[in-house]
Order: sequence, then structure tokens, then C-alpha cells
Amino acid sequence: IASDGQAVVRFGHVLAKQCPDQRCSSELLRASEHTHTLSSQLGIVARVKAVTGESKTSWELLLSNAQNVVRAVRHLLRAAEAASVKGLGQPSPDPEAEEVAAFCLQWKKNLSWHRAKEALNSKRDELGLRKTREAKAEPTLMALMQEPPLQSGNIPKHPSPRKGHTAMDRHL
Repeated sequence: IASDGQAVVRFGHVLAKQCPDQRCSSELLRASEHTHTLSSQLGIVARVKAVTGESKTSWELLLSNAQNVVRAVRHLLRAAEAASVKGLGQPSPDPEAEEVAAFCLQWKKNLSWHRAKEALNSKRDELGLRKTREAKAEPTLMALMQEPPLQSGNIPKHPSPRKGHTAMDRHL
């Protein structure tokens, strides 16, 4: 979880550089730094626990830190969604930046498709409000990261695990 948190941190940093909206960029950087801190802390706690052995307290501390990293990653992904909706600038020629831009573009297309489909098949109540029981949830970056990687020519392929973590590792 700690190393996956670091991969999401890299994703947040790359996306923040591409975001022309200063507020979204600042929030992405803040969320990335918070996630980085918690991921590093989790790594330290895991190494200490490995050396000190089994105890209920160490397991509780490890679990608490892991939960904090997961919450921080969720927050970072919500900030990434906001930045993607606002729009991204031109990615740098860096392959990692291109991969992040392609990933966010794919999510934004999924979101647009979902919203268009909901508008066409809208089931509304007497006030014109969408009925929540029948509506499907909008796609999120978290859900897209949990899907197996797409094998199309437009979307970069999933990196080999032996090469180390990149911003787009999908091991969450």
C-alpha cells in the first residue's frame, strides 16, 4: 500500500504540472504531499513491525496507517477528477506526462458518455430531479484505476512491474 501510495503521489505531481487552473493545481500538490507523507510513514511502520514481531498494538498501528493512506489517495483522486474536468494543458513530451493525460482523458470521456446516457435515459421525478435509486453512479478515477489496463493503441500499456512504479501503476 505504501509503494502504491507513492505511485499515486507521482500521478498527482504530474497532473498538477499539466493543470492550468491554479486552485486545482495547488489542491493536487497539497493532496500529493499529504499522501506522500502518509505513505512514507506507513513504510516506516511496516519496516519497524517486521523487525519487532507480532503484537496487537503494532498491527493496529499498521492498519490505521494503511487506512490513512487509502483515505489520502481517495482525496488525491477526487482532486485529480476536478482538475480533469476543469481541463488540462498540453502534456510535456515526457512519456509519463502523456500517459497521465491519456488516462485522465479516458476517464473524462467515460464521464461524458455516462452523463449523456443518463440525459437520454433520464428518469425524473415530478420536480424534474433525477431518481437516485435507478441512476448509475458516475465513473470515478478510483474505479478506472481498479480496472484492468486497456490494450488499445491510443491508451499506453500497463508498465512492467519489474521496471518499478510509475504514476499509473494500477495495483490499488
